[in-house]
Amino acid sequence: MSENQSRLDLFIDRMVSQRACLDFAIADTSGQTGPVFELGLGNGRTYHHMIQYIQKRPVFVFERAVASHPDSTPPEDRVILGDVRETLPAAVERFGASASLIHADLGGHNREKNDAFARFVSPLIQPLLAPGGLMVSSDRMYFEDLTELPLPPDAVAGRCFIYRR
Repeated sequence: MSENQSRLDLFIDRMVSQRACLDFAIADTSGQTGPVFELGLGNGRTYHHMIQYIQKRPVFVFERAVASHPDSTPPEDRVILGDVRETLPAAVERFGASASLIHADLGGHNREKNDAFARFVSPLIQPLLAPGGLMVSSDRMYFEDLTELPLPPDAVAGRCFIYRR
């Protein structure tokens, strides 16, 4: 990642990396039965991508307020509304360590704030992931018991991260 890249190039790198990492994680966890968690819905592009390729596992979305494209809006019973600082601990009680795949694209445009939030939220995410499960994130996360994996060939270093329990 070069500091001389345009914002468009950075966005393209992030999108290409996100798709490559999600496709890798979907394939790698295809034999698992646990739910999939999308942390942050936004416009719903990654949610829509995941439901196209994940057929036998429920995909739950954690979001403050749903404002996605109509084609990318999950059913109400698959939306967990609220701030992740509250909904993730409640999800541990509900789901335990059962998630086969967790995807997070929670950051904004401020790298320092993104990093501080990643440090805060990492210990809230880690207990949800099943053994062998994968976490894909647009930001570097800070897990004690997860292993960072090499990126798939199409991903751009520093634009997406994959972790395995």
